[in-house]
Amino acid sequence: MKVLSRLFLLIIATVATAAANGAQVNQSAALDALQRPNSVLIDVRTEQEFAEGALSGATRIETEDLAERIAAVAPDKDASVVLYCRSGRRASAAQNLLQELGYTQVFNAGGYQELKELAPLR
Repeated sequence: MKVLSRLFLLIIATVATAAANGAQVNQSAALDALQRPNSVLIDVRTEQEFAEGALSGATRIETEDLAERIAAVAPDKDASVVLYCRSGRRASAAQNLLQELGYTQVFNAGGYQELKELAPLR
């Protein structure tokens, strides 16, 4: 229970920090990162949003589940992790969380609608 409480506080702090800092979208760097062989693409939108359309090769993990599930998808903390959501705000919170967990190459690609026109096929 203590672990869940701490995880919840970490998520709240991350979301608050992201909101204070604004979205840190860098589509150009994110698209470059997707060209790397070991890159991981994560969609942090809801199940319903994902069902309405997603980028090829994306794994859906909502931000509140990310700390628990990221190691299974990206065990290498130095691998490129590219995040997206609807607008970039949830991806920014996820980016901050992953950086706090020690991931070094995390990119916020922004929103799905704009990104789907730009993202390379995987």
